[in-house]
Amino acid sequence: MWEGVRRAVQSYENPSKAFTYGTAGFRDKADELSSVFFKVGILAVLRSKAKSGKTIGVMITASHNPVKDNGVKLIDPMGEMLEASWEKHATDLANASNDSLPETLQSIVTLHKIDLERPANIVVARDTRPSGLKLKDALEDGISSVGEEMVDCGLLTTPQLHYIVRCINTNEKYGKPTEDGYYEKLSFAFKNLIAMFEKSSFGKIKIDGANGIGAVIVRKILGYCELTGAVTVTNDGSHGILNDKCGADYVKVQQNAPIDFEYSAGDKGVSFDGDADRIVYFYKDSGNIFHLLDGDKIATLIASYLKEKLDIAQINLPNGLGVVQTAYANGSSTEYLQNYMKIPVACTKTGVKHLHHRAQEFDVGVYFEANGHGTVIFSDDAVLNIRKAASDEGDLPQKNAAQSLAHFIDLTNETVGDAISDMLIVESILYERKWTCSNWDACYQDLPNKQCKIKVKDRTVVQTTDSERKVLSPQKLQEGIDKLVQNISKARSFVRPSGTEDVVRIYAEAETKEMVEYLSASVSQLVYDLCDGVGARPEVPEQVNCGTKRKFPEDNN
Repeated sequence: MWEGVRRAVQSYENPSKAFTYGTAGFRDKADELSSVFFKVGILAVLRSKAKSGKTIGVMITASHNPVKDNGVKLIDPMGEMLEASWEKHATDLANASNDSLPETLQSIVTLHKIDLERPANIVVARDTRPSGLKLKDALEDGISSVGEEMVDCGLLTTPQLHYIVRCINTNEKYGKPTEDGYYEKLSFAFKNLIAMFEKSSFGKIKIDGANGIGAVIVRKILGYCELTGAVTVTNDGSHGILNDKCGADYVKVQQNAPIDFEYSAGDKGVSFDGDADRIVYFYKDSGNIFHLLDGDKIATLIASYLKEKLDIAQINLPNGLGVVQTAYANGSSTEYLQNYMKIPVACTKTGVKHLHHRAQEFDVGVYFEANGHGTVIFSDDAVLNIRKAASDEGDLPQKNAAQSLAHFIDLTNETVGDAISDMLIVESILYERKWTCSNWDACYQDLPNKQCKIKVKDRTVVQTTDSERKVLSPQKLQEGIDKLVQNISKARSFVRPSGTEDVVRIYAEAETKEMVEYLSASVSQLVYDLCDGVGARPEVPEQVNCGTKRKFPEDNN
């Protein structure tokens, strides 16, 4: 049964390291991934057969990682991430020796009662990394070793492949399963949406394409949207290096504009990541000060817009509108949503798969990580009620609000965070409201915050609970964090082990930058002392005036 696999796998030598499939799939140095790709090809075939022959997507990308890295992740039939229970199968296969591979494959077949005679359907795409072609060949070798074929969709963003997979498996009810179909659906919805509003201006939009696939794809859709005159694309791959001092991750972490990026006060800066599933906005004021509008700001803008339209349209949804965040969300964004907008907020573990699943519990679920990865999910009932209200005769303001929501649904890539879809959504909202980035930013003021990490001997010594906001062990670590936080104004801090390396990640937030530096260094020192830190021990700056602690409301989990 596995004779073809036995022969073909001999061309692929297992590297002497272990791999783990996580939210981002497999990611590592590109030259160490050939055997992993071969095995992922076979896994994609088994997943398709296990899902009754439905189409499975395979995306070759390492997103915001450096260009020397690459990665691969599977896309399930509705365009969602690979089912969590299959992540273990991916890990087991990646680490299986060549001799034990057939046995490992058979165990998956037996467990899921897979009919190997059923044809499989696989679609594959890649970003612009030079290593992508060679790794695609390894993936195809794995697929052909079990007698199946794949459809190569070429160069696409990650969200585009998610879109195509869903379109195929819903018999085109979600849209046409092609690259052009993606452009046509989003641009048609965008133009219809902005046509409903009083004519305004988009101003100057400057896009940082991270020298990746997003720069290629966004230029194509701008023509469909008739936005070419308003938009300039830089870091487009013509001379720069992928994700090198550019892209959404760089802008978010460094709190600064990307390299080779010229913009003036009043311009809207937009950064994608390497595979265009993350987006952040930024601008500078008249005093040349940089301001970041990250995933939290995008989520609050979208949620406030949806609440406004749902209220006007008087559409009753039993499970309502809600926002899903992680512990990394700025405390001010949570307070703004809960206390000012009166929108329920839930918190989940880090990783978009967790946010996506939690968002499905709302009729309209808005989810974003602070890094800019997010989207909106609509329940079937929400879509049905909104479209019905949009077509009914009646009160004009109600009908217009419902029609706006109907176009919004079509403009949204519900399968996964999509930088291009999210940008068009943000631009349509700003266009209707006649807002600048400064107007948007003024909704609430972010609390100063900082992220850092401490290298440790073994990250597994840190165990967390409460959506990673509390430490279970070492017990003294949480006790120490609590003592620090209770004495600092508007303070919040948490730590979590990395999923890929022996480091503990630390988040600190407080009323002033000085307080944040003190809190971050103090928590770092606790982690170093209680978790066997490696390298130099962090130094705590001289204590500052810590003010009075203000408590934030609990989330609505």
